[in-house]
Amino acid sequence: MNVNIWLYLIAAALTIYAIRAVPMTLLRKELKSPFLRSFLYYVPYVTLSVMTFPAILSATGDVRSAAAGFIAAVALAFFDGNLFRVACGACIAVYLFEMIL
Repeated sequence: MNVNIWLYLIAAALTIYAIRAVPMTLLRKELKSPFLRSFLYYVPYVTLSVMTFPAILSATGDVRSAAAGFIAAVALAFFDGNLFRVACGACIAVYLFEMIL
């Protein structure tokens, strides 16, 4: 495995752990602020998305085919939500895009 992948995984794990653990250790009372609660809830998902998106665009030989797969995956996830179908649909979209162009 590439060393950069391990660095990305370690950075994501530390970020997620710090965001979840620091408030828990510093704050003894329950958080009442809806904004702060939602912020702490969504940070791990945003961190994962920010680290995954560049890898999606560089996964194929052409950024256009990667973008086609990404758009297909987003559309399938929005309408269906099944992870297996989303992954298969994105792969098929990339394949078809590269076959056409």
